Amino acid sequence: MQNSFDISTLIFLALAVFVAWKLRSVLGQKTGSEQPPKDPFARREAPPPPRPDQAGPASEPRDNVIRLPGAANDPVVTPVPAAERWKDIAPAGSPVIVGIEAIAAQEPGFDPHEFLVGAKSAYETIVTAFARGDRKTLKSLLAKDVYDGFEQAITDREKRGEKAESNFVSIDKADFVSVEVKGKTAQVTLAFVSQLISVTRDAQGAVVDGNAEQVVQVNDIWTFSRQLGSRDPNWLLVATEAGA
Repeated sequence: MQNSFDISTLIFLALAVFVAWKLRSVLGQKTGSEQPPKDPFARREAPPPPRPDQAGPASEPRDNVIRLPGAANDPVVTPVPAAERWKDIAPAGSPVIVGIEAIAAQEPGFDPHEFLVGAKSAYETIVTAFARGDRKTLKSLLAKDVYDGFEQAITDREKRGEKAESNFVSIDKADFVSVEVKGKTAQVTLAFVSQLISVTRDAQGAVVDGNAEQVVQVNDIWTFSRQLGSRDPNWLLVATEAGA
């Protein structure tokens, strides 16, 4: 019995020695130069910048450089002279260009191309509103004396029991005739060429003027005016005449 106990003890001791040897071979030994455990919330010191002698080749791109407008190596953009930008409207140095430049001097955002687009829209709106007798629309687009003339013509037409119809087929042209600036007042005169179907009927529906089935060419010369620097962006129609 005693012998079996001694043999068992020896076996366990041998196993213990073997396990200790394996752990030592896997985990290694302390040498005194081990790094302490890192604190994940500790403040990190930024690495020192590289010395000039350690920098990479000058030709390597620096992706972290943010270029700002106006940097010394930005390409120089030469502004296009007004005469070049507007050469399709009138010759450089002509009274029209001089007038456009005078408007742009007080309102740098003025663009004669955009003005023509707006003038065409106003032209069609005013002609159509006059035919319908739309006084409210006309009052917002006409100067007082011009509105008074249009309103009187509408009133006379209504007294006769007549109704007018105007339908645009196209606006073929809208060209600058003159551009003038006097102080803060700008006046722009345009020549319009349009294709229009226009007819006026009496109270019984009979045609008294025009032709409901005929397209006619209409030539008009209209002058628009505006106080430069005003908060109101609208140009008002201040004069009309028939073109040649």
